[in-house]
Amino acid sequence: MPDRPVKKVSESSLDNQQYMIFPDDLNPNGTVFGGTVMAEGDKIAALVARRHSEQNCVTACVDSCRFLAPGRQGEVLVFNASVNRVWNSSMEIGVKVFSENYKTGEKRHIVSAYYTFVPINEQERPVPVKYGLQPETEDAKRRYRQAESRRQRRLAEREQN
Repeated sequence: MPDRPVKKVSESSLDNQQYMIFPDDLNPNGTVFGGTVMAEGDKIAALVARRHSEQNCVTACVDSCRFLAPGRQGEVLVFNASVNRVWNSSMEIGVKVFSENYKTGEKRHIVSAYYTFVPINEQERPVPVKYGLQPETEDAKRRYRQAESRRQRRLAEREQN
């Protein structure tokens, strides 16, 4: 869709989306379940995909989910997410998660992940993304460039399976 309109990264990004860690979110080590963080990240990424495309979207892939540090009971998970790149019928959404200690104010980067979303029609078939992407900052431009490498790796892995 070369003639499609574009949106700026800032028009669909979400920052400082918070999730309080409760006891039922913890594993036996007393840290937040990785699956809980991934599920909340998926929800945030879905909102970003929908905001950008103005279409119903589904998760097609989650990759490079890196757990860097634990989140603990009583801390708050803080999610930042934005569209990294748009192709014909898919979008890569980058999600960065911090854990914030309300007592000390310490904020630690604990997870980074890339979610690929595809817009779908009423028959649940993929359709083209309505909007292209305009990266505004140097950081967004870097993420835009790097997203293509990740996409090529995903496509190669899909061919091998």
